[in-house]
Amino acid sequence: MDASLRQLAAYVAVARAAGFTAAAAHLRVSQSTLSRAVSDLERVLGVQLLERDTRNVQLTAAGQETLRVAEQIVDAHRSGMKQLRRYLLGESGVVAMATLPSVAAVLLPRMISAFRGRRPDVSVRIMDGLERAVLGRVLNGDADFAVTTVGTASDRLEHRPLIRDRFRAVLPENHPLADRDEVTWEDLAAEPFLAVGPESSVRRLTDAAFEQAGAVVTPAAEAGNVATVGGLVAAGLGVSAMPALVLPLLGPGHVVHRELTGPAVERRLDIVVPARRTLPPAAAAFLDLLDEARAEDREVPAGAAWITTDARTA
Repeated sequence: MDASLRQLAAYVAVARAAGFTAAAAHLRVSQSTLSRAVSDLERVLGVQLLERDTRNVQLTAAGQETLRVAEQIVDAHRSGMKQLRRYLLGESGVVAMATLPSVAAVLLPRMISAFRGRRPDVSVRIMDGLERAVLGRVLNGDADFAVTTVGTASDRLEHRPLIRDRFRAVLPENHPLADRDEVTWEDLAAEPFLAVGPESSVRRLTDAAFEQAGAVVTPAAEAGNVATVGGLVAAGLGVSAMPALVLPLLGPGHVVHRELTGPAVERRLDIVVPARRTLPPAAAAFLDLLDEARAEDREVPAGAAWITTDARTA
Protein backbone atom coordinates (compact mmCIF):
# COMPACT_ATOMS: atom_id res chain seq x y z
CA MET A 1 0.00 0.00 0.00
CA ASP A 2 1.39 3.42 -0.99
CA ALA A 3 1.28 6.51 1.16
CA SER A 4 -1.49 8.87 0.09
CA LEU A 5 -1.09 12.57 -0.61
CA ARG A 6 -3.53 13.29 2.23
CA GLN A 7 -1.32 11.38 4.68
CA LEU A 8 1.85 13.11 3.48
CA ALA A 9 0.22 16.56 3.68
CA ALA A 10 -1.00 15.83 7.21
CA TYR A 11 2.45 14.72 8.28
CA VAL A 12 4.13 17.80 6.76
CA ALA A 13 1.68 20.07 8.58
CA VAL A 14 2.31 18.38 11.94
CA ALA A 15 6.08 18.37 11.46
CA ARG A 16 6.19 22.02 10.44
CA ALA A 17 3.93 23.09 13.31
CA ALA A 18 5.74 20.81 15.80
CA GLY A 19 2.38 19.73 17.17
CA PHE A 20 -1.07 18.44 16.32
CA THR A 21 -3.06 21.34 17.77
CA ALA A 22 -1.53 24.07 15.59
CA ALA A 23 -1.48 21.81 12.53
CA ALA A 24 -5.16 20.90 12.95
CA ALA A 25 -6.08 24.58 13.25
CA HIS A 26 -4.08 25.41 10.12
CA LEU A 27 -5.69 22.62 8.09
CA ARG A 28 -9.11 23.19 9.69
CA VAL A 29 -9.54 19.55 10.60
CA SER A 30 -9.93 17.80 13.92
CA GLN A 31 -6.86 16.63 15.83
CA SER A 32 -8.20 13.08 15.77
CA THR A 33 -8.40 13.15 11.98
CA LEU A 34 -4.84 14.46 11.77
CA SER A 35 -3.53 11.95 14.28
CA ARG A 36 -5.16 9.09 12.39
CA ALA A 37 -3.62 10.22 9.09
CA VAL A 38 -0.12 10.36 10.61
CA SER A 39 -0.58 6.99 12.30
CA ASP A 40 -1.73 5.49 8.99
CA LEU A 41 1.39 6.89 7.30
CA GLU A 42 3.63 5.35 9.95
CA ARG A 43 1.88 2.03 9.47
CA VAL A 44 2.32 2.20 5.70
CA LEU A 45 6.02 3.04 5.99
CA GLY A 46 6.62 0.66 8.85
CA VAL A 47 8.55 3.20 10.93
CA GLN A 48 7.92 5.66 13.73
CA LEU A 49 8.05 9.21 12.43
CA LEU A 50 7.25 11.20 15.56
CA GLU A 51 8.07 10.97 19.22
CA ARG A 52 5.13 12.49 21.06
CA ASP A 53 4.82 14.00 24.54
CA THR A 54 2.04 16.02 26.11
CA ARG A 55 3.15 19.30 24.52
CA ASN A 56 5.31 18.72 21.48
CA VAL A 57 6.34 16.22 18.87
CA GLN A 58 9.88 15.43 17.88
CA LEU A 59 10.87 13.95 14.55
CA THR A 60 12.81 10.71 14.55
CA ALA A 61 15.68 10.22 12.10
CA ALA A 62 13.26 8.43 9.79
CA GLY A 63 10.81 11.28 10.36
CA GLN A 64 13.36 13.86 9.23
CA GLU A 65 14.02 12.05 5.97
CA THR A 66 10.32 11.40 5.42
CA LEU A 67 9.63 15.12 5.93
CA ARG A 68 12.19 16.04 3.29
CA VAL A 69 10.62 13.73 0.71
CA ALA A 70 7.05 14.51 1.76
CA GLU A 71 7.64 18.28 1.41
CA GLN A 72 8.91 17.76 -2.11
CA ILE A 73 5.85 15.71 -3.03
CA VAL A 74 3.34 18.05 -1.41
CA ASP A 75 4.97 21.20 -2.80
CA ALA A 76 5.20 19.65 -6.29
CA HIS A 77 1.53 18.70 -6.12
CA ARG A 78 0.49 22.21 -5.08
CA SER A 79 2.63 23.78 -7.77
CA GLY A 80 1.31 21.39 -10.38
CA MET A 81 -2.31 22.01 -9.41
CA LYS A 82 -1.70 25.77 -9.54
CA GLN A 83 -0.28 25.43 -13.03
CA LEU A 84 -3.19 23.22 -14.06
CA ARG A 85 -5.72 25.73 -12.75
CA ARG A 86 -4.04 28.51 -14.72
CA TYR A 87 -4.06 26.35 -17.85
CA LEU A 88 -7.74 25.49 -17.40
CA LEU A 89 -8.51 29.20 -17.01
CA GLY A 90 -6.66 29.95 -20.23
CA GLU A 91 -3.94 31.87 -18.37
CA SER A 92 -1.08 29.68 -19.59
CA GLY A 93 -0.34 27.42 -22.50
CA VAL A 94 0.06 27.95 -26.24
CA VAL A 95 -2.40 29.24 -28.82
CA ALA A 96 -1.57 27.59 -32.15
CA MET A 97 -3.29 29.28 -35.06
CA ALA A 98 -3.04 28.77 -38.80
CA THR A 99 -3.90 31.61 -41.13
CA LEU A 100 -3.29 33.32 -44.43
CA PRO A 101 -0.23 35.61 -44.65
CA SER A 102 -2.40 38.73 -45.05
CA VAL A 103 -4.38 37.90 -41.92
CA ALA A 104 -1.22 37.06 -39.99
CA ALA A 105 0.51 40.30 -40.95
CA VAL A 106 -2.35 42.79 -41.06
CA LEU A 107 -5.38 41.72 -39.01
CA LEU A 108 -4.03 39.61 -36.17
CA PRO A 109 -1.06 41.55 -34.73
CA ARG A 110 -3.23 44.03 -32.80
CA MET A 111 -5.45 41.19 -31.60
CA ILE A 112 -2.46 39.21 -30.41
CA SER A 113 -1.05 42.27 -28.65
CA ALA A 114 -4.34 42.80 -26.79
CA PHE A 115 -4.52 39.11 -25.92
CA ARG A 116 -0.97 39.00 -24.59
CA GLY A 117 -1.68 42.10 -22.54
CA ARG A 118 -4.40 40.18 -20.74
CA ARG A 119 -2.66 36.80 -20.68
CA PRO A 120 1.10 37.39 -20.75
CA ASP A 121 1.95 33.79 -19.90
CA VAL A 122 0.23 32.42 -23.00
CA SER A 123 2.47 32.13 -26.02
CA VAL A 124 1.16 32.37 -29.56
CA ARG A 125 2.32 30.28 -32.51
CA ILE A 126 1.30 31.43 -35.98
CA MET A 127 1.48 29.07 -38.95
CA ASP A 128 0.85 31.10 -42.08
CA GLY A 129 0.33 29.62 -45.49
CA LEU A 130 -2.14 29.20 -48.32
CA GLU A 131 -5.70 28.04 -47.76
CA ARG A 132 -5.18 24.32 -48.31
CA ALA A 133 -2.15 24.16 -46.04
CA VAL A 134 -3.90 26.25 -43.38
CA LEU A 135 -6.94 23.98 -43.29
CA GLY A 136 -4.64 20.96 -43.24
CA ARG A 137 -2.98 22.31 -40.08
CA VAL A 138 -6.35 22.28 -38.33
CA LEU A 139 -7.32 18.85 -39.64
CA ASN A 140 -4.07 17.21 -38.52
CA GLY A 141 -4.11 18.90 -35.11
CA ASP A 142 -1.08 21.16 -35.57
CA ALA A 143 -3.28 24.23 -35.16
CA ASP A 144 -6.11 24.81 -32.69
CA PHE A 145 -8.03 26.87 -35.24
CA ALA A 146 -7.59 28.82 -38.45
CA VAL A 147 -8.62 32.19 -39.85
CA THR A 148 -8.91 31.68 -43.57
CA THR A 149 -10.99 31.59 -46.69
CA VAL A 150 -12.84 28.35 -47.26
CA GLY A 151 -13.18 26.82 -50.68
CA THR A 152 -14.52 23.31 -50.31
CA ALA A 153 -16.40 22.66 -47.07
CA SER A 154 -15.51 19.66 -44.90
CA ASP A 155 -17.75 17.94 -42.36
CA ARG A 156 -14.64 17.66 -40.18
CA LEU A 157 -14.53 21.44 -39.76
CA GLU A 158 -16.86 24.09 -38.40
CA HIS A 159 -16.89 27.59 -39.89
CA ARG A 160 -17.72 30.86 -38.15
CA PRO A 161 -17.78 33.89 -40.48
CA LEU A 162 -15.52 36.58 -39.01
CA ILE A 163 -14.56 39.37 -41.38
CA ARG A 164 -14.75 40.35 -45.03
CA ASP A 165 -12.50 42.49 -47.17
CA ARG A 166 -13.25 43.92 -50.58
CA PHE A 167 -11.14 43.52 -53.68
CA ARG A 168 -9.42 46.63 -55.00
CA ALA A 169 -7.84 47.31 -58.37
CA VAL A 170 -4.04 47.49 -58.05
CA LEU A 171 -2.39 49.78 -60.59
CA PRO A 172 0.95 51.41 -61.40
CA GLU A 173 0.71 54.96 -60.10
CA ASN A 174 1.14 56.45 -63.58
CA HIS A 175 -1.40 54.14 -65.24
CA PRO A 176 -4.34 55.81 -67.06
CA LEU A 177 -6.82 53.89 -64.89
CA ALA A 178 -5.23 55.47 -61.82
CA ASP A 179 -6.95 58.73 -62.72
CA ARG A 180 -10.34 57.15 -61.99
CA ASP A 181 -12.01 56.74 -58.62
CA GLU A 182 -13.58 53.47 -59.73
CA VAL A 183 -12.38 50.66 -61.99
CA THR A 184 -14.30 47.64 -63.32
CA TRP A 185 -13.19 44.06 -63.80
CA GLU A 186 -13.79 44.59 -67.51
CA ASP A 187 -11.29 47.46 -67.38
CA LEU A 188 -8.71 45.16 -65.81
CA ALA A 189 -9.41 42.44 -68.37
CA ALA A 190 -8.38 44.86 -71.13
CA GLU A 191 -4.94 45.28 -69.54
CA PRO A 192 -2.08 42.82 -68.96
CA PHE A 193 -3.26 41.14 -65.76
CA LEU A 194 -0.77 40.00 -63.12
CA ALA A 195 -2.13 37.13 -61.06
CA VAL A 196 -1.13 35.20 -57.99
CA GLY A 197 -0.58 31.48 -58.40
CA PRO A 198 -3.49 29.08 -59.01
CA GLU A 199 -3.15 27.54 -55.55
CA SER A 200 -4.06 30.85 -53.90
CA SER A 201 -7.58 31.64 -52.69
CA VAL A 202 -7.11 35.13 -54.17
CA ARG A 203 -6.67 33.58 -57.61
CA ARG A 204 -9.84 31.54 -57.23
CA LEU A 205 -11.80 34.69 -56.44
CA THR A 206 -10.30 36.81 -59.23
CA ASP A 207 -10.97 34.05 -61.78
CA ALA A 208 -14.59 33.88 -60.59
CA ALA A 209 -14.95 37.67 -60.77
CA PHE A 210 -13.71 37.81 -64.36
CA GLU A 211 -16.08 35.01 -65.30
CA GLN A 212 -18.97 36.87 -63.67
CA ALA A 213 -18.01 39.99 -65.60
CA GLY A 214 -18.05 37.98 -68.82
CA ALA A 215 -14.34 38.48 -69.41
CA VAL A 216 -11.77 35.90 -70.44
CA VAL A 217 -8.34 36.65 -68.99
CA THR A 218 -5.04 34.89 -69.49
CA PRO A 219 -2.54 36.28 -66.97
CA ALA A 220 0.40 38.09 -68.48
CA ALA A 221 2.41 36.82 -65.52
CA GLU A 222 1.75 35.11 -62.23
CA ALA A 223 3.68 34.69 -58.99
CA GLY A 224 3.17 32.76 -55.80
CA ASN A 225 3.85 35.72 -53.53
CA VAL A 226 1.64 38.83 -53.46
CA ALA A 227 4.67 41.04 -52.80
CA THR A 228 6.14 39.79 -56.06
CA VAL A 229 2.93 40.69 -57.87
CA GLY A 230 3.11 44.13 -56.25
CA GLY A 231 6.64 44.55 -57.54
CA LEU A 232 5.58 43.60 -61.05
CA VAL A 233 2.73 46.12 -60.93
CA ALA A 234 5.06 48.83 -59.61
CA ALA A 235 7.40 48.12 -62.54
CA GLY A 236 4.55 48.87 -64.93
CA LEU A 237 4.18 45.33 -66.25
CA GLY A 238 0.43 45.24 -65.74
CA VAL A 239 -2.45 45.54 -63.30
CA SER A 240 -3.89 43.29 -60.63
CA ALA A 241 -6.65 42.93 -58.04
CA MET A 242 -6.21 42.16 -54.36
CA PRO A 243 -8.36 42.04 -51.20
CA ALA A 244 -7.96 44.99 -48.86
CA LEU A 245 -6.03 43.07 -46.20
CA VAL A 246 -3.47 42.01 -48.81
CA LEU A 247 -2.65 45.56 -49.94
CA PRO A 248 -0.12 46.30 -47.15
CA LEU A 249 1.88 43.26 -48.30
CA LEU A 250 2.43 44.58 -51.82
CA GLY A 251 5.54 46.45 -50.78
CA PRO A 252 6.65 50.08 -50.99
CA GLY A 253 6.63 50.35 -54.80
CA HIS A 254 4.84 52.96 -56.89
CA VAL A 255 1.41 51.29 -56.70
CA VAL A 256 -2.07 52.73 -56.16
CA HIS A 257 -5.38 50.99 -55.61
CA ARG A 258 -8.88 51.98 -56.61
CA GLU A 259 -12.42 50.82 -55.92
CA LEU A 260 -13.27 47.78 -58.03
CA THR A 261 -16.79 47.14 -59.28
CA GLY A 262 -18.80 45.27 -61.89
CA PRO A 263 -19.05 43.11 -59.79
CA ALA A 264 -18.02 44.22 -56.31
CA VAL A 265 -16.20 41.19 -54.90
CA GLU A 266 -15.57 40.46 -51.24
CA ARG A 267 -13.42 37.81 -49.66
CA ARG A 268 -14.94 36.16 -46.60
CA LEU A 269 -12.62 35.03 -43.83
CA ASP A 270 -13.88 32.46 -41.36
CA ILE A 271 -12.74 31.15 -38.03
CA VAL A 272 -12.34 27.44 -38.69
CA VAL A 273 -12.31 24.99 -35.79
CA PRO A 274 -12.26 21.20 -35.71
CA ALA A 275 -15.68 19.65 -35.51
CA ARG A 276 -16.23 17.52 -32.42
CA ARG A 277 -12.97 18.61 -30.78
CA THR A 278 -12.79 20.77 -27.65
CA LEU A 279 -10.47 23.73 -27.98
CA PRO A 280 -7.69 24.26 -25.42
CA PRO A 281 -8.71 26.95 -22.90
CA ALA A 282 -6.21 29.53 -24.15
CA ALA A 283 -7.33 29.08 -27.75
CA ALA A 284 -10.97 29.43 -26.70
CA ALA A 285 -10.02 32.64 -24.86
CA PHE A 286 -8.40 34.02 -28.01
CA LEU A 287 -11.54 33.34 -30.03
CA ASP A 288 -13.55 35.05 -27.30
CA LEU A 289 -11.34 38.11 -27.85
CA LEU A 290 -12.09 38.04 -31.58
CA ASP A 291 -15.81 37.84 -30.82
CA GLU A 292 -15.42 40.75 -28.40
CA ALA A 293 -13.62 42.83 -31.03
CA ARG A 294 -16.39 42.14 -33.50
CA ALA A 295 -19.17 42.88 -31.00
CA GLU A 296 -17.51 46.21 -30.14
CA ASP A 297 -16.87 46.93 -33.84
CA ARG A 298 -13.21 47.66 -33.18
CA GLU A 299 -11.27 49.34 -35.92
CA VAL A 300 -10.01 47.14 -38.73
CA PRO A 301 -7.88 48.07 -41.75
CA ALA A 302 -9.56 50.13 -44.47
CA GLY A 303 -11.61 48.04 -46.86
CA ALA A 304 -12.39 45.36 -44.27
CA ALA A 305 -15.45 44.94 -42.06
CA TRP A 306 -16.55 42.57 -39.34
CA ILE A 307 -19.29 40.11 -40.25
CA THR A 308 -21.99 40.72 -37.68
CA THR A 309 -24.41 38.20 -36.24
CA ASP A 310 -27.23 39.70 -38.32
CA ALA A 311 -25.19 39.36 -41.49
CA ARG A 312 -24.33 35.74 -40.68
CA THR A 313 -27.95 34.78 -40.15
CA ALA A 314 -29.42 36.80 -43.02
